[in-house]
Amino acid sequence: MTEAPPRPRTHRYAIELRWTGDDGVGTRDYRSYRRDHVVRVPGKPDLPGSADPTFRGDRSRYNPEELLVASLAACHMLWYLHLCAVNGVVVVAYEDAPEGTMEETPDGGGRFTGVTLRPRVAIASGDPARALELHGLAHRRCFVASSVNFPVRHEPVVAPAGAPAAPSGLGTKS
Repeated sequence: MTEAPPRPRTHRYAIELRWTGDDGVGTRDYRSYRRDHVVRVPGKPDLPGSADPTFRGDRSRYNPEELLVASLAACHMLWYLHLCAVNGVVVVAYEDAPEGTMEETPDGGGRFTGVTLRPRVAIASGDPARALELHGLAHRRCFVASSVNFPVRHEPVVAPAGAPAAPSGLGTKS
């Protein structure tokens, strides 16, 4: 008798979103309201959101486009750290400066055309070539990257902690 394959595990993520930008007249016209909102997850700090400043948003608040780029970078980092831990690569510092590109369409909509992650990693031990290679596997395992319909590219740098070739600030605690 053949065993049935294991059932995939399902995870659900629920948030609360509340618009806080009514200045007393609602959405009477395009300029009559703020794009401010709050993202809430029970037991966590509120996340202040708005639109991109190009679309009348508040630049001091997070916009959905930034959060998408951050989600891709964080997912990649978490998978990468896990893969390094189980492959004998000791990471002591990790920084990223990801950038996403979105294009507007003639009808006023838009879409992301790509995101580039630029992880800079300092390792205390392990094979630097293997550490670099694990970025590809982290990309293939990342739940968020597997869910988007645009390319997510990687430009990783791996260097020994404290080495002159290590990117600035890596391998030291601030």
